[in-house]
Amino acid sequence: MEKIFPTILIVLDVCAAGIYVPSGDWRHIIYWLAAAVLTFTVTY
Repeated sequence: MEKIFPTILIVLDVCAAGIYVPSGDWRHIIYWLAAAVLTFTVTY
């Protein structure tokens, strides 16, 4: 239960990256995926 908020943040980061997929804005996609990976790495 203590890791619910970081997990929600990771999901939101991946969703934010998904928003940019249709437009093909790779800088934003990489940014949000890197944020998700960083949060995952620090939390787990």
